[in-house]
Amino acid sequence: MTVVVGFVGALLLAIVCWRLLRPMLAGPAFQRENFRGAQLPVAAGLVVVLAVLAMAFLLTPVVLWSDDGPLVGRSVTGAVILTVGFGLFGLLDDLIGTGGRRGFRGHLGALAHGELTTGLLKLVGGGLVAIVVAFPLVRDDESWPWVGGSLPRLVAAALVIALAANLGNLLDRAPGRVGKVSLIVFVVLAAVSRLDLDLVGPALIAGAGAGMLSPDLRERCMLGDTGANVLGAGAGLGFVAVTGPGAWWIGVVVLAALNVVSERVSFSQVIARTPPLQWFDRLGARPR
Repeated sequence: MTVVVGFVGALLLAIVCWRLLRPMLAGPAFQRENFRGAQLPVAAGLVVVLAVLAMAFLLTPVVLWSDDGPLVGRSVTGAVILTVGFGLFGLLDDLIGTGGRRGFRGHLGALAHGELTTGLLKLVGGGLVAIVVAFPLVRDDESWPWVGGSLPRLVAAALVIALAANLGNLLDRAPGRVGKVSLIVFVVLAAVSRLDLDLVGPALIAGAGAGMLSPDLRERCMLGDTGANVLGAGAGLGFVAVTGPGAWWIGVVVLAALNVVSERVSFSQVIARTPPLQWFDRLGARPR
């Protein structure tokens, strides 16, 4: 029940936060051109960040006085750290990133020429955030992460979170796309795990993303890296939380392959050529 409360609460808070933040996001610093050439507020993913933080605060009584408090507290804390960390690096890229360098090769190539891009900063910073968030999920009660085989599990869990965050960014090329994928992943994980309490934190992120689906689909805003990275990382965190090390390594392989393939293949073109994916991608969106 706590998972459902967290999801619904974050969804409603995102709707409220969107209404409150719209005047600020209308400022010139946030305006970017979308695929139609229209000027829209970017970094609307700030709404997701604020909704997660607000719902985490409202769950404080559950953490302090419920019998499930320790589990809920660990899950919510991880989600908060992830949301703030990935949201901050995403916001930096949204507001001051040039967009000239894309993909791992582009950012590493820029570094080789003495240029530190916001994208590379986001990748490195996001990786560190993923390690911090993954640590409580994999550490042994009686050992540090480099003892007893915990280090490989830490690496796997952190890679899933970080690669999922980057994949979220790669999917954010059409209105509502990353929000829909995040929602589907959460629903599947919730069903398979039977609303495991370790999903409370990821539920806040997925719920906040669902709350932003309507303005995103109606092209009132763009989530930007601020929101896409958080939603992707939240899906990765949920996967790690309710599965085991074997599944984590499978997730690493799949996510790494998708990230590498994206360097040469456009996901948007693949979706456009695949009728079921195209239908899902355009569900609820304005006609193109």
